[in-house]
Amino acid sequence: MEKKEIIQAIQNLREFSKKRNFKQSVDLIINLKGLDVKKQGNSIDIFAVLPNARKKKIRVCALVGQELAQSAKIFDKVVSQDEFSKYQANPKLVTELTRDYDLFVAQANLMGPIATTFGRTLGPKGMMPNPRSGAVVPPEANLEVLFQKLQKTVRLQTKKEPSVKAPVGSEDMTDEELAENVLSAYNNLVHVLPQEAHNIKNVELKTTMGPAIKIGESKEHIQERLKPKEKPMKTKKK
Repeated sequence: MEKKEIIQAIQNLREFSKKRNFKQSVDLIINLKGLDVKKQGNSIDIFAVLPNARKKKIRVCALVGQELAQSAKIFDKVVSQDEFSKYQANPKLVTELTRDYDLFVAQANLMGPIATTFGRTLGPKGMMPNPRSGAVVPPEANLEVLFQKLQKTVRLQTKKEPSVKAPVGSEDMTDEELAENVLSAYNNLVHVLPQEAHNIKNVELKTTMGPAIKIGESKEHIQERLKPKEKPMKTKKK
């Protein structure tokens, strides 16, 4: 996939997406073919670090012990080990955390009590701290570096359908920044597919409330596809 194709698709996306009174995210949708993701071993679940931060801040909650309690204040919320019992006694508090925060970071040597206290709620939601994203850290970790990395990290994951959807930016980013993020996410995914680019059916970009625009799709085709359909005229009964 060429960068110039991506930039053209981004320009088309801006043209055909209505302006809203909030900053819309830009999502990347990669539709797959020749891959049954329901079969064991065929599902995709990787983390990619993008070249550019997505502008929309990722809200992070840290679950840590005394060693990291101070440095973890760089994140949006810190739940220290001595507070775990409060959350274990009231699972509704854990549910509230999942509504308020996008990602959880955990101190590695506390994963046992973290799983006991938070796992029943975080696990089914796919929000347990994941070592592959760098979100499980040793007690001496540099959390400043981790904070910056997490703001650029996206999860590329298949669920029930053969497609991957991930936010790669927001509409207030430049075309160049968005294109770099799209290309980076695409390349990360292609490299883990069994047949690489041959497993890609098509690639789309979409704003939060806008139409999906295929990369490589001509403006004329988009106009025709999005043209309002005329309603058939009702005939009066005699």
